[in-house]
Amino acid sequence: MIYLLWAAITFLTFIIQGSVSLFDVTPNLTVVLAYYAGIRKKEFKGMFFGSLIGIVEDSLSGTFLGPNLLSKGLVGYLSSFVYSRFFIWTPLLGIISIFVLTSIDSTVVFISRSFFDKIPVSTGSAAFIIAIQSLLNAPLGIFLKPKDASNPSQSQYCSARILPYKIKQD
Repeated sequence: MIYLLWAAITFLTFIIQGSVSLFDVTPNLTVVLAYYAGIRKKEFKGMFFGSLIGIVEDSLSGTFLGPNLLSKGLVGYLSSFVYSRFFIWTPLLGIISIFVLTSIDSTVVFISRSFFDKIPVSTGSAAFIIAIQSLLNAPLGIFLKPKDASNPSQSQYCSARILPYKIKQD
């Protein structure tokens, strides 16, 4: 049942992404799905769902397969890795991380297409598009949080960061 829900949300995301634009730049909402999969499903499943979203996006784009597969898988893995190993989630960190991960995603896609095919746009235009897409996705970082964000002391890795040594209880 959960897979049907993911499929429906992904389908709606592709429809919204294809029909909305700001300054002639379409938003990169599929990064938000890969980010959410990573923070909710941990490293392996986040990378798997991100790669699955990326291969569907590559199939629909009409170009060669691979750039979105790589970049969305990377976003799914890195989003989980950041929250499970280094940081405790806060709304500000959510904004910053989705901004950075959107920038990484768009940069990987641009470099892959430039390296293996002809350059899709000039470097200045690519920087503008990446900046706008990152700014559009950044506010969504407030609302997307890991499962254990409401109680950070129950996090799998949180106690190791706060108390490096076990305290003996008598």
